[in-house]
Amino acid sequence: MILILFSAIFIIPVLIGAGKIMDFFWGSLFPGLAGKALAGILGISMGWTLLSFFIPLNIYVEIGTLALGFLFFFKNKLYRELYHFSGKDIFLMTTVSFIIVLAGTFSPYILDHFGYYVPTIKWLTEYGLIKGISNLDFTLGQMSIWHIFQAGFSNFSDPFLRINTILLIIYTIYITERKVWIHLCFLPVLLLFSQSPSPDLPVIALSLIILNEITAGNRNTTLLFAFSIFIFAIKPTMIWLPILTFLCAVFIFKSDFKKLLFGIFILLVFFAKNIWAFGYPIFPVAIGELGIPWKPNPEILKTSSQYAIQKTYDMQYSYEEIQRFSTFDHIRNWFLLNGIKSNINILFIVSLIAFSAFAWIKKRKLISLLCISVLIKSILVLAFSAQYRFFIDVFFVIFFIFCYEYFDKRKSIIIFSALSILFISILSFPNFIQEHLPSFRPGNFIAGFEKKQFYQPSTYEYQQYNTFEVGNLKFNVSKNYPFNFDTPLPAISTSFIFDDVKAEIFPQLSDKNDIRKGFIWKKLISREKMEAEDVINNIKDTDK
Repeated sequence: MILILFSAIFIIPVLIGAGKIMDFFWGSLFPGLAGKALAGILGISMGWTLLSFFIPLNIYVEIGTLALGFLFFFKNKLYRELYHFSGKDIFLMTTVSFIIVLAGTFSPYILDHFGYYVPTIKWLTEYGLIKGISNLDFTLGQMSIWHIFQAGFSNFSDPFLRINTILLIIYTIYITERKVWIHLCFLPVLLLFSQSPSPDLPVIALSLIILNEITAGNRNTTLLFAFSIFIFAIKPTMIWLPILTFLCAVFIFKSDFKKLLFGIFILLVFFAKNIWAFGYPIFPVAIGELGIPWKPNPEILKTSSQYAIQKTYDMQYSYEEIQRFSTFDHIRNWFLLNGIKSNINILFIVSLIAFSAFAWIKKRKLISLLCISVLIKSILVLAFSAQYRFFIDVFFVIFFIFCYEYFDKRKSIIIFSALSILFISILSFPNFIQEHLPSFRPGNFIAGFEKKQFYQPSTYEYQQYNTFEVGNLKFNVSKNYPFNFDTPLPAISTSFIFDDVKAEIFPQLSDKNDIRKGFIWKKLISREKMEAEDVINNIKDTDK
């Protein structure tokens, strides 16, 4: 806990100072410390994204950013805004922040933390954005802007990768400053994402803030649209938010096109990042053929698409079985999956129907536009890969709209307290959820509470790997473990090695003397096939 507090004390003033710089160019979305901190997140994230095309996000980048942020924080005496809080507000923020920090000290348990988040951050800090990185390990082609933001602070300020915990503290400041107490009801659920730099947490928290601002009458189209695109760039499944802000700009705010330019710039940077790392504008969809020479192999894209379809049905059916489904089977089997996901899917559809009816009855323009935006997003998710993690944000949105006027401060604090006790208990004593909810697979990886968490957050170490060489690529593979979260770079996950060899290809360095020149895929010649088969056999023998 102590080390996370130090990270927060370091990073939050830097974000506020950076937000002050953003104010000079774009103004403020809303007044207060939270508004500046969020502007700082936007500004630093975009600045580091541009830098990462050319240099790694190492300690020199971090120290320079820290110095600049602190300079503007103290030069403009932004700490004085703390005096605007009452004693009761400070007590509430301190109490809530203590619970947030406590939750953030638990061990990471989301599998993407080990297979995607940490490897991505390692690549960014050691090399920056790498051209065609998806050819090495397909998942790395995402390179989320949130991981770019985390990577820049991971050298010194936040080495334990708890930036989500810090964002929740900023979210708490926002709730207190703006007196929007219903948001306290969302915080306990988000505690479950605070141990990892999961993009799910920032997109949910930030989208609720933007939705709250629109609902409250904020008409700063420039920053509302810019933040909406930024949230979409962190995780494209949040497409409902830029659609909503665009529709509001056209039909409610009557804004001119110039006010959308900042958001369009962020969108173009997002496309450029994806094309550089993946070969197409939006990961993992192979739409927008540009003839990029480092784009992934078609067989690998096909395998990824098949896997996404299987994930829709929680891997309970093979791809061949799903292909034989009738239209009725597709719907029925999705609703009747074994375990908790069946209930989530049913609740999702019921919520959409209820929200559509609510919008029809209310006949308010904003709610109607929001309903249209959410329905568009839901249709796209259902058509692509209807996994609950892709539509979980919809539950937050619908709850917010339904209960916005009901939850005052007292009710919200009661809900926050009860749910916080529940979720901290789950993290501390995971046996209950492991025994009574076995279909919730992440629950099996929750480690429980350890005394050392009072000093530093819990982490895992493995550091067992083998080194191989195929063609001009020398790479590392975690030994008897599917992920490479602490394996030296370049590292490849075993699943992608099997996929590559099956497709008779393998990643190669574009320039064998410079890894920053990126990766391409190459058809295996006879000698390389033998090398690749040796790798496969070694992995199989190790797994035994």
